[in-house]
Amino acid sequence: HLAESGGGSVKPGGSLRLSCAVSGSTGDDHCMAWFRQRPGKEREGVASINGNKTPTYIDSVKGRFSISKDDAANTLYLQMSFLRPEDPALYYCAASNRYWCPQPRDSDTSEYSYWGQGTQVAVSA
Repeated sequence: HLAESGGGSVKPGGSLRLSCAVSGSTGDDHCMAWFRQRPGKEREGVASINGNKTPTYIDSVKGRFSISKDDAANTLYLQMSFLRPEDPALYYCAASNRYWCPQPRDSDTSEYSYWGQGTQVAVSA
């Protein structure tokens, strides 16, 4: 079971930290990821973290977003900084049974068996 929190509304250039509480047997060394979905669009991969904690990002968030995982707290995070008008979406966390994640740019939702309910991020002046 995955449960996201931390969404909200910020001004352009602002920051948010999303959290994803993990319960159940997803495994400390399993791939996890953040996706987002804008209205009328397909779900898009944003960032992923492999079983060895190495991260990967899509180009549009590199240098602005940071994915991390605290195994002791069973929580996945997405630190988002310098938020832009194109970042608003419903953000989902996802967990896979794989060790190595697919590339986020491929937005391969079929590789993820567990999903949260999403948390809304808005950016508005």
